Amino acid sequence: MLSIRATAALTFAGLAGIGLLSACGSDSEGDEAAGGKVSITVASDAGLTPEAIASFDQQIASFKKTHPNIEVVREEYTWTGPTFAAKLAGGTLPDVFTVPFTDGRTLIARRQVADISEEVAELPYAGQFNETVIAAGQSEDGKISMLPTAAYGQALHYNRALFEEAGLDPDQPPTSWSEIRSAAKQIADRTGQAGYSVMTKGNTGGWILSTEAYAMGGRMSQAEGEKQKATIDNPGAKQALNLIRSMRWEDNSMGSNFGYDWNSINQAFAAGKIGMYVTGGTTYENLVAQNEIEPSEYGLSVLPLEGTDAGVLGGGTLAAVSVKASEAERKAAVEWIDFFYMQKLITEDGAKRDAENRQAEKQPVGTPQLPVFDQATEQQRQGWIADYVDVPLEQMSHYTEAAAAQPLVPEPPVATQDLYAALDPVVQKVLTDQNANVDELLAAANTEVQTIFDRN
Repeated sequence: MLSIRATAALTFAGLAGIGLLSACGSDSEGDEAAGGKVSITVASDAGLTPEAIASFDQQIASFKKTHPNIEVVREEYTWTGPTFAAKLAGGTLPDVFTVPFTDGRTLIARRQVADISEEVAELPYAGQFNETVIAAGQSEDGKISMLPTAAYGQALHYNRALFEEAGLDPDQPPTSWSEIRSAAKQIADRTGQAGYSVMTKGNTGGWILSTEAYAMGGRMSQAEGEKQKATIDNPGAKQALNLIRSMRWEDNSMGSNFGYDWNSINQAFAAGKIGMYVTGGTTYENLVAQNEIEPSEYGLSVLPLEGTDAGVLGGGTLAAVSVKASEAERKAAVEWIDFFYMQKLITEDGAKRDAENRQAEKQPVGTPQLPVFDQATEQQRQGWIADYVDVPLEQMSHYTEAAAAQPLVPEPPVATQDLYAALDPVVQKVLTDQNANVDELLAAANTEVQTIFDRN
């Protein structure tokens, strides 16, 4: 999902730095290969601040200086499950757009995105990707058909101001699910705000339930030969659902809004209406760029992992090219992806320019993230931007000091969004019906998901 979502996720692809294009061959050669004049539409997150929009447009202008034969048109686009499906079916996606890791292999297998593997293979950094991360954008034969722009592990985000108001120590966030429950009740009782909230709409309910289940040792599917077997009704999922049911109906600590999606829960959290919630670890960027959160009130910690085989659900964002793109548009699109998304991760010039742009538009620099490239490349990038970092890293230390040691588990590999969609109503039911039967709801969802798996 997103922190494309996510971020992020979302959305998890923030504004890129203005870097020097380093693809094979000169810029003019790339434009010639694109067949002369060509125009492409490129995704721009909806809801950006005026400063961020101005920066985006400035980057388009900078790109055109080295690619005079490519016309770039910015188009607002934010991934959500239902809207993406409609745009995909209607052929109305931008030429360059982003999707969560969950969609990558399915879109590639169904040939619903352009095959850019030949263009990607010519990029000088094509062999430097983090193997775990690049897998989301690879076809079955190992070719890279979509490029990862950001990666994340799920995390616990908390409001330090509400912690203080409730008499909790913001420098000591919860380290177990029972402590999360206790802190949520104390926040709700003493501040009147929701102590803990979860998403429930647009496939995000299933995403967060799966995250919680993973953290409690559960898995939503397992391989059986070349097929997937649904395991929705696993003990971890039951534990997670029973936990939020108890918090909702016994503790009254989850507020009154049970219709959050990724955008709306970010808005509520930034507005001080939620004490804690779970989403991608890089979501701070979106909270600043789109919701103007007060940095001093923000806290980040790792998820508690409890039970055998507990792990952190990981994901990220892929840049893709529309299947409708012509050969010239496809080549131009990869030039843009390289310039806009990749240079900030792979070159010193790009990393520093990205940091300078972010500072100019009052966006954060240095948000913790999982490395898209190998560890050596990521350490280089961190060194390049060290003087620009302005995020409250001390308030994120409970995450940055422990995240690397937590086992990262990929999202369900088949029909992921369909699986999440099947779980949205399960989460909604538990939060709105005091008599909801967790076992029955999960069993019914398991049957539904298995039917979906059998069709794939």
